[in-house]
Amino acid sequence: RTADDVVFLADCLSSRETLKKYGISFVYDVQAYLETLNRVRDMQAAVFVPAHAPVTEDIRELAAFNQDHTKALLHQILEILAEPKTFEDILAALCGLYGIRLDPAQYVLVGSTVRSFLSYLADEGSVLYEFENGKMWWKAC
Repeated sequence: RTADDVVFLADCLSSRETLKKYGISFVYDVQAYLETLNRVRDMQAAVFVPAHAPVTEDIRELAAFNQDHTKALLHQILEILAEPKTFEDILAALCGLYGIRLDPAQYVLVGSTVRSFLSYLADEGSVLYEFENGKMWWKAC
């Protein structure tokens, strides 16, 4: 926040267009991300400057959109995990849902985010995992 009440938000949220285009943005810690979006949603300032969205005087709607998008992704993962799946199965299903074409860089970024979401869901007790025949299998509780 600057002296003239401008808040620079950096990478903490994305524009609607970015989320619609890419489907899954990079998130390392889902819990911290959701908490950040809550704080941003409640902020007051003269102007907000996000890195991946237009400058705005009211950030609430965009923060709520990012929260809803994140929660929808969590829900979609739980739906995918109605039956046991490996990470690769989950990634493939999400790529199909969002129309994501993977290259090596996208595989790492999207894959890392999906793993973060799985870790969050496991910590919340919404999914379980087990190892069988050298593979890690995930399933919704």
